Amino acid sequence: MKVIIDRFEGEFAVVELDDLSFVNISKKAIPPDAKEGDVLEIVVDKDETKKRGKKINKLMNDLFTD
Repeated sequence: MKVIIDRFEGEFAVVELDDLSFVNISKKAIPPDAKEGDVLEIVVDKDETKKRGKKINKLMNDLFTD
């Protein structure tokens, strides 16, 4: 999904979605050098998601084993 930074308001970047609606994203969640008019791409990192899931499962198994 690609979004366009429309403007900044306080601690948020107001971004335009594909359907022409707007949402706020915390400035902490975007690159510090991003500016109005920049296009950001939001992607799901499936490999990292899988790694995190395995790590969490291991932690839970270690915690709940007798």
